Amino acid sequence: MKKRLVVLTGAGISAESGLRTFRDSNGLWEGHDVMEVATPEGWNANPDLVMEFYNQRRKQAMEVAPNRGHEVLKELEEHFDVSIITQNVDNLHEQAGSSHVLHLHGQLMQCRSTVDESLVYDMDYWELKLGDLCEKGSQLRPHIIWFGEAVPMMDEAIDIAQAADIMLVVGTSLVVYPAAGLVNYTRPNTPVFLVDPNKPDIRELPNFRFITEKATVGMPLLKEILLSKYL
Repeated sequence: MKKRLVVLTGAGISAESGLRTFRDSNGLWEGHDVMEVATPEGWNANPDLVMEFYNQRRKQAMEVAPNRGHEVLKELEEHFDVSIITQNVDNLHEQAGSSHVLHLHGQLMQCRSTVDESLVYDMDYWELKLGDLCEKGSQLRPHIIWFGEAVPMMDEAIDIAQAADIMLVVGTSLVVYPAAGLVNYTRPNTPVFLVDPNKPDIRELPNFRFITEKATVGMPLLKEILLSKYL
């Protein structure tokens, strides 16, 4: 039976494909205050701005491709039972061919009803407009989990983390909660590998191993370690 490899990915892995998927250290996201474009209050105050913001993010996402970091995660499925939990809203993991991807914060290439959040629609186009309606006649909005909204997939993510034989953390600083707390749900002595050029400021545990490289460099290195150590 294959070992269960659980992977938590963040903005760093997508950034190497040319996407800036989260706010900069100054609190801005592509020049916008996140409170204006990533909160229910921002949507209510200026839906035109929010819609255009995500239209541009979606358009950009359709112009980029998976990188070596994404590809290695797909390749690892040959040897491990791989589940990816991603904080990213792009679909680069799916484009790379990964089979099991859980999006904690929603997906750019989907929209949903503003009256029934269970009505979610796939998009193969970049522009969502005011006046685009769901089947119940309500305005469609980006299918993104905004600040202040519940993270409905969190319970499933916790279940996945608890079942991990090995956990990887790739391209995330482990400071964005609740996602960052997932490493705490692994069973005692579960090995955790962190791949990121910036070593996160967290309490080091005996089962943590750091690879201080960007994903395109660190993931091939980590693949070699995993194949030699756990097969």
